Amino acid sequence: MDKLPRGRHGLTREFVAQNQRERLIAALADALYQRGYDATTVSLIGKLASVSKGDFYKHFESKDACFLAAYDDAVETIRERVVSACASADEWAVGVRDALAALLELLAGEPAQARLVLVEGLRAGRGIYDRYQEALQSFVPYLRDGAPAPADGAVPPQATDEAVVGGIASLLARRVIAGETERLEEFLPDIAEFALTPYLGAAEARHIISER
Repeated sequence: MDKLPRGRHGLTREFVAQNQRERLIAALADALYQRGYDATTVSLIGKLASVSKGDFYKHFESKDACFLAAYDDAVETIRERVVSACASADEWAVGVRDALAALLELLAGEPAQARLVLVEGLRAGRGIYDRYQEALQSFVPYLRDGAPAPADGAVPPQATDEAVVGGIASLLARRVIAGETERLEEFLPDIAEFALTPYLGAAEARHIISER
Protein backbone atom coordinates (compact mmCIF):
# COMPACT_ATOMS: atom_id res chain seq x y z
CA MET A 1 0.00 0.00 0.00
CA ASP A 2 1.27 3.48 -0.90
CA LYS A 3 1.67 6.05 1.86
CA LEU A 4 -0.61 9.07 1.76
CA PRO A 5 0.85 12.45 0.79
CA ARG A 6 1.93 14.76 3.62
CA GLY A 7 0.03 17.92 4.46
CA ARG A 8 -3.36 18.79 3.05
CA HIS A 9 -4.57 16.26 0.56
CA GLY A 10 -8.36 16.62 0.45
CA LEU A 11 -8.94 12.96 1.33
CA THR A 12 -11.82 11.98 3.58
CA ARG A 13 -11.25 10.67 7.09
CA GLU A 14 -12.85 7.40 6.04
CA PHE A 15 -10.41 6.99 3.15
CA VAL A 16 -7.42 7.82 5.35
CA ALA A 17 -8.56 5.36 8.02
CA GLN A 18 -9.09 2.56 5.50
CA ASN A 19 -5.72 3.26 3.89
CA GLN A 20 -3.99 3.11 7.28
CA ARG A 21 -5.75 -0.13 8.17
CA GLU A 22 -4.74 -1.78 4.91
CA ARG A 23 -1.14 -0.60 5.30
CA LEU A 24 -1.01 -2.02 8.82
CA ILE A 25 -2.30 -5.38 7.64
CA ALA A 26 0.24 -5.48 4.81
CA ALA A 27 3.00 -4.41 7.20
CA LEU A 28 2.13 -7.16 9.67
CA ALA A 29 2.45 -9.76 6.92
CA ASP A 30 5.84 -8.32 5.92
CA ALA A 31 7.02 -8.26 9.54
CA LEU A 32 6.01 -11.88 10.06
CA TYR A 33 7.81 -12.86 6.88
CA GLN A 34 10.97 -11.07 7.97
CA ARG A 35 11.06 -11.90 11.69
CA GLY A 36 8.31 -14.32 12.69
CA TYR A 37 5.46 -13.85 15.12
CA ASP A 38 7.33 -13.50 18.42
CA ALA A 39 9.70 -10.83 17.10
CA THR A 40 6.92 -8.84 15.43
CA THR A 41 5.85 -5.92 17.59
CA VAL A 42 3.26 -3.18 17.28
CA SER A 43 6.10 -0.67 16.92
CA LEU A 44 7.62 -2.64 14.04
CA ILE A 45 4.28 -2.96 12.28
CA GLY A 46 3.68 0.76 12.62
CA LYS A 47 7.17 1.59 11.36
CA LEU A 48 6.78 -0.58 8.26
CA ALA A 49 3.33 0.89 7.59
CA SER A 50 4.41 4.49 8.37
CA VAL A 51 1.57 4.66 10.88
CA SER A 52 2.03 5.95 14.44
CA LYS A 53 1.58 3.65 17.41
CA GLY A 54 -1.36 5.77 18.52
CA ASP A 55 -3.05 5.35 15.15
CA PHE A 56 -2.37 1.62 15.24
CA TYR A 57 -4.48 1.35 18.37
CA LYS A 58 -7.30 3.26 16.68
CA HIS A 59 -7.63 0.31 14.32
CA PHE A 60 -6.58 -2.71 16.39
CA GLU A 61 -6.53 -3.34 20.11
CA SER A 62 -3.47 -5.60 19.88
CA LYS A 63 -1.03 -7.36 17.61
CA ASP A 64 -3.27 -10.43 17.74
CA ALA A 65 -6.26 -8.42 16.54
CA CYS A 66 -4.23 -7.12 13.61
CA PHE A 67 -3.08 -10.66 12.87
CA LEU A 68 -6.65 -11.95 12.79
CA ALA A 69 -7.69 -9.21 10.39
CA ALA A 70 -4.72 -9.95 8.14
CA TYR A 71 -5.36 -13.67 8.35
CA ASP A 72 -9.04 -13.33 7.46
CA ASP A 73 -8.22 -11.06 4.51
CA ALA A 74 -5.63 -13.52 3.21
CA VAL A 75 -7.98 -16.50 3.54
CA GLU A 76 -10.75 -14.64 1.74
CA THR A 77 -8.39 -13.77 -1.12
CA ILE A 78 -7.47 -17.46 -1.39
CA ARG A 79 -11.13 -18.47 -1.29
CA GLU A 80 -12.05 -16.09 -4.10
CA ARG A 81 -9.20 -17.36 -6.28
CA VAL A 82 -9.97 -21.03 -5.60
CA VAL A 83 -13.73 -20.70 -6.12
CA SER A 84 -13.21 -18.79 -9.35
CA ALA A 85 -10.92 -21.51 -10.71
CA CYS A 86 -13.41 -24.24 -9.72
CA ALA A 87 -16.34 -22.42 -11.31
CA SER A 88 -14.67 -22.21 -14.71
CA ALA A 89 -14.15 -26.00 -14.97
CA ASP A 90 -16.66 -28.43 -16.46
CA GLU A 91 -15.65 -31.44 -14.39
CA TRP A 92 -15.07 -31.82 -10.66
CA ALA A 93 -11.56 -33.27 -11.00
CA VAL A 94 -10.50 -30.58 -13.45
CA GLY A 95 -11.87 -27.96 -11.07
CA VAL A 96 -9.85 -29.37 -8.18
CA ARG A 97 -6.71 -29.43 -10.29
CA ASP A 98 -7.24 -25.89 -11.56
CA ALA A 99 -8.11 -24.61 -8.09
CA LEU A 100 -4.85 -26.02 -6.75
CA ALA A 101 -2.95 -24.47 -9.64
CA ALA A 102 -4.52 -21.09 -8.88
CA LEU A 103 -3.72 -21.50 -5.18
CA LEU A 104 -0.08 -22.30 -5.83
CA GLU A 105 0.27 -19.41 -8.27
CA LEU A 106 -1.19 -17.01 -5.72
CA LEU A 107 0.99 -18.21 -2.84
CA ALA A 108 4.16 -18.30 -4.95
CA GLY A 109 3.58 -14.69 -5.94
CA GLU A 110 2.87 -13.55 -2.37
CA PRO A 111 5.47 -15.16 -0.08
CA ALA A 112 4.53 -13.02 2.93
CA GLN A 113 0.87 -13.99 2.62
CA ALA A 114 1.82 -17.64 2.18
CA ARG A 115 3.81 -17.60 5.41
CA LEU A 116 1.05 -15.73 7.22
CA VAL A 117 -1.60 -18.31 6.32
CA LEU A 118 0.36 -21.55 6.32
CA VAL A 119 3.02 -21.08 9.00
CA GLU A 120 2.41 -18.24 11.42
CA GLY A 121 -1.20 -19.27 12.00
CA LEU A 122 0.19 -22.36 13.74
CA ARG A 123 2.56 -20.39 15.94
CA ALA A 124 0.57 -17.39 17.07
CA GLY A 125 -1.40 -18.78 20.00
CA ARG A 126 -4.50 -20.80 20.72
CA GLY A 127 -7.10 -18.33 19.48
CA ILE A 128 -5.34 -17.83 16.18
CA TYR A 129 -4.70 -21.55 15.81
CA ASP A 130 -8.45 -22.08 16.16
CA ARG A 131 -8.97 -19.60 13.31
CA TYR A 132 -6.51 -21.61 11.22
CA GLN A 133 -8.52 -24.78 11.83
CA GLU A 134 -11.76 -22.99 10.97
CA ALA A 135 -10.25 -21.79 7.71
CA LEU A 136 -9.21 -25.32 6.77
CA GLN A 137 -12.67 -26.67 7.57
CA SER A 138 -14.30 -23.99 5.43
CA PHE A 139 -12.61 -25.42 2.33
CA VAL A 140 -13.82 -28.99 2.91
CA PRO A 141 -17.27 -28.47 1.30
CA TYR A 142 -15.63 -27.19 -1.89
CA LEU A 143 -13.77 -30.47 -2.19
CA ARG A 144 -16.77 -32.64 -1.35
CA ASP A 145 -19.23 -30.85 -3.64
CA GLY A 146 -19.41 -32.70 -6.96
CA ALA A 147 -16.94 -35.42 -6.05
CA PRO A 148 -17.72 -38.57 -8.09
CA ALA A 149 -18.95 -41.76 -6.50
CA PRO A 150 -16.28 -44.45 -6.76
CA ALA A 151 -16.84 -47.49 -8.98
CA ASP A 152 -17.49 -49.72 -5.98
CA GLY A 153 -20.15 -47.30 -4.73
CA ALA A 154 -18.38 -46.64 -1.42
CA VAL A 155 -18.33 -42.88 -0.91
CA PRO A 156 -15.24 -41.74 1.02
CA PRO A 157 -16.14 -40.53 4.53
CA GLN A 158 -16.04 -36.84 5.36
CA ALA A 159 -12.85 -37.50 7.29
CA THR A 160 -11.21 -38.15 3.92
CA ASP A 161 -12.06 -34.64 2.72
CA GLU A 162 -10.73 -33.16 5.95
CA ALA A 163 -7.55 -35.21 5.69
CA VAL A 164 -6.97 -34.08 2.11
CA VAL A 165 -7.43 -30.40 2.90
CA GLY A 166 -5.28 -30.64 6.02
CA GLY A 167 -2.66 -32.64 4.18
CA ILE A 168 -2.41 -30.06 1.41
CA ALA A 169 -1.94 -27.30 3.98
CA SER A 170 0.75 -29.34 5.73
CA LEU A 171 2.60 -30.10 2.49
CA LEU A 172 2.57 -26.44 1.48
CA ALA A 173 3.64 -25.26 4.94
CA ARG A 174 6.70 -27.51 4.81
CA ARG A 175 7.66 -26.04 1.45
CA VAL A 176 7.27 -22.50 2.77
CA ILE A 177 9.36 -23.24 5.87
CA ALA A 178 12.02 -24.76 3.59
CA GLY A 179 12.24 -21.48 1.67
CA GLU A 180 10.60 -22.87 -1.45
CA THR A 181 7.57 -20.57 -1.58
CA GLU A 182 8.43 -19.10 -4.96
CA ARG A 183 8.72 -22.64 -6.39
CA LEU A 184 5.31 -23.83 -5.20
CA GLU A 185 3.86 -24.06 -8.71
CA GLU A 186 6.42 -26.77 -9.50
CA PHE A 187 4.75 -29.04 -6.95
CA LEU A 188 1.31 -29.01 -8.59
CA PRO A 189 1.54 -32.58 -10.00
CA ASP A 190 2.35 -34.09 -6.59
CA ILE A 191 -0.23 -32.05 -4.69
CA ALA A 192 -2.98 -32.59 -7.25
CA GLU A 193 -2.32 -36.34 -7.25
CA PHE A 194 -2.50 -36.34 -3.46
CA ALA A 195 -5.86 -34.53 -3.61
CA LEU A 196 -7.48 -36.57 -6.38
CA THR A 197 -6.29 -40.12 -5.71
CA PRO A 198 -8.69 -40.87 -2.80
CA TYR A 199 -11.61 -40.15 -5.14
CA LEU A 200 -10.40 -41.28 -8.57
CA GLY A 201 -7.56 -43.71 -7.97
CA ALA A 202 -3.93 -43.00 -8.80
CA ALA A 203 -4.11 -43.76 -12.53
CA GLU A 204 -7.07 -41.47 -13.25
CA ALA A 205 -5.63 -38.75 -11.02
CA ARG A 206 -2.40 -38.77 -13.02
CA HIS A 207 -4.38 -38.66 -16.25
CA ILE A 208 -6.27 -35.54 -15.16
CA ILE A 209 -3.02 -33.89 -14.12
CA SER A 210 -1.30 -34.74 -17.41
CA GLU A 211 -4.04 -33.01 -19.39
CA ARG A 212 -3.16 -29.60 -18.01
